Amino acid sequence: MLKCSRLNTLLTLLTLGLFACSSEKEVIVDPNAPAREIAIHGNDSMKFDITLIEAKPGEKLKIALTNTGKMPAQSMAHNWILLKPMISEDIAALATNALMNGPGYLPTDQSEIIIHTKMLGPGESDTVEFNAPTKKGTYPFICSFPGHYMTMKGEMIVK
Repeated sequence: MLKCSRLNTLLTLLTLGLFACSSEKEVIVDPNAPAREIAIHGNDSMKFDITLIEAKPGEKLKIALTNTGKMPAQSMAHNWILLKPMISEDIAALATNALMNGPGYLPTDQSEIIIHTKMLGPGESDTVEFNAPTKKGTYPFICSFPGHYMTMKGEMIVK
């Protein structure tokens, strides 16, 4: 009887251990926590100074974009657009569609856009506050000024 009791205890512990190892821990974000601010700078070299952002699912974020360039807005304005997960060809198509829409350079169909800043000239800044996506994954971000998306890009990884 003692052997059966020990065996049952051991099996129970092993089973609980398997369940604990196989389930993914849920990340709980405090809804009252202040937004984490991320300062990003765009420059005349068509580069963001930050190309990787890591976030927790649902985390409050504040993106503060500043155009540190000196060239006029007509030739070197910048924005920051966070997109839903997509492949490079889809990003190119979205950027091409944005090109057709003039000075704001946002596509007509914005269903793939999670959040974006305004288009900024030299020395200008804009801030957007939002919750990171709740689904874990990789979310691209780009500048949609004509031709910039090829070098002005990065990823937000939600994990």
